[in-house]
Amino acid sequence: METVGIRELKAHLSHHLKRVRSGTRVLVTERGRAIATIERVETPESVGWARALVASGQAQWSGGKPEGCYPPLETTNGRTVSAAVLEDRR
Repeated sequence: METVGIRELKAHLSHHLKRVRSGTRVLVTERGRAIATIERVETPESVGWARALVASGQAQWSGGKPEGCYPPLETTNGRTVSAAVLEDRR
């Protein structure tokens, strides 16, 4: 594990993040004391099905935020799906 101070991390963040992407764990220190670690996040398997659809050409994604569909879909009680999602988030 590599150790890096906060000042160095701030000054060369892109460099350190590239190293993290390649698998290096980084220990962040403040005045010589460890305060955090940075490590690569593994892609959750829960999105593997979506990646497989894109790879097979059955779906496409340009990397942006999903726009939804038009006209909006309705649930069985007459509300739109987006309204149900917003209510569920409260």
